[in-house]
Amino acid sequence: MTVEKLREAAGRPVEVVDAADGLRPALNVCRARSAVVVRLAEGVGPAEIGAGLAGWRRSMVVSDADGLTTVDPRDAVTRRWTAPDAVLCLADNEFLQSNDGWALPDEEFASRSHVLGAEVRAFVLARLAPRPGVLVWDVLAGSGAVGVECARLGAAVIAVEPDPVQCVRIIANASAHGVDVRVEEFELDAPSLPRPDAVFVGRGEIGAVKASAAVSARRVVVATESVDEIVPARDALVAAGYEVEGVHWTASRLLDSGFAPAVPVTVLWGSKK
Repeated sequence: MTVEKLREAAGRPVEVVDAADGLRPALNVCRARSAVVVRLAEGVGPAEIGAGLAGWRRSMVVSDADGLTTVDPRDAVTRRWTAPDAVLCLADNEFLQSNDGWALPDEEFASRSHVLGAEVRAFVLARLAPRPGVLVWDVLAGSGAVGVECARLGAAVIAVEPDPVQCVRIIANASAHGVDVRVEEFELDAPSLPRPDAVFVGRGEIGAVKASAAVSARRVVVATESVDEIVPARDALVAAGYEVEGVHWTASRLLDSGFAPAVPVTVLWGSKK
């Protein structure tokens, strides 16, 4: 009955998750979707949900012995609740996600220069394994194409990009594809962010690779066009305890006049031992 009341309060389609299956997966669904009902469990109440939604634009409707109460997530942390049993997490807007495939064409993303080509992006997505219940960091995100694709596959996503112009593009690309990507306009500050399940580093800058590897995500994927960055990035992942593999891509697309020039890209991926 409680879930049905919260569905009615949402006024839009909702997903239902069970906190008994773990707080982090439940939070990541709330971070990724526009309307989610969380069935609470021992040790997971409105305070834990509210704290986990810091940084995301969400409101909460809490069901407890006193009925339904709408609160800001920050207020849910400090308020006293009487036998709460479920929480509805709501975004400001409903996300109109499509299911028309993945590794979308490059022209689907606004970009200052080129985005990571669809062929390489498909491989990167396979290594990141985005899905509902996980959190992905898109570090040095550029246009945010990888992060947007991860969000389209159901993952919660934080895009970290110090260039303010690119941050505007990330927001526009996420909106165009009906997903919610949290954008952080700074160099990676790992301790300030919730711990990810997977990290993509869009450029092989050694500082970003080291900081990403240090959070001990299950998977870290690095893409670079610079030959000089390959060995330092690999060594940084190995030093952080990852088993590292890599591939050098030179995919050339077929045009009416022949094949387009290839842009070589090296992709490294580390799996936690």
